[in-house]
Amino acid sequence: MTRIAITGHRGLQEATRSLVDAALRAELRRQADVAPLVGVSCLADGADALFAQAVLDEGGSLVAVLPAQRYRERLPTDYHPTYDALLQQAAEVVTMDYDRPGREAYMAASVHMVDVADRLVAVWDGRPAAGRGGTADVVTHARDHGVPVTVIWPDGCQRD
Repeated sequence: MTRIAITGHRGLQEATRSLVDAALRAELRRQADVAPLVGVSCLADGADALFAQAVLDEGGSLVAVLPAQRYRERLPTDYHPTYDALLQQAAEVVTMDYDRPGREAYMAASVHMVDVADRLVAVWDGRPAAGRGGTADVVTHARDHGVPVTVIWPDGCQRD
């Protein structure tokens, strides 16, 4: 069994979403050929959701790591149906000990994901984090703890 965690950008443009989705699926196929796949995701809109759906589509199981009890409230309303569907399909749900999400809760969830994973996939443009708990911080944490990181940012991807 290979446990792969995800970190990555939210609010991806449609063209970038398509490129990232294809790259994630290719990476997961390579991993699934080696061992049964377990994806670990916070299920945020953007890279997390693309990854979670790709894991399920590859026949893997999903572990949802929620940063806080009231995490759903901070997600975009139009994303709620996707979030709810992914959460319902999770084989396991872990909720961090925070009532409301915020930078500390996001980092705690990311640290937990890295700690239980064999590797980290990062949908990352390589720029510094906008705030504590951002993609760059998660990549740094993984690398500092010896967790292999695969960065996915295909040519043509853009962030707002």
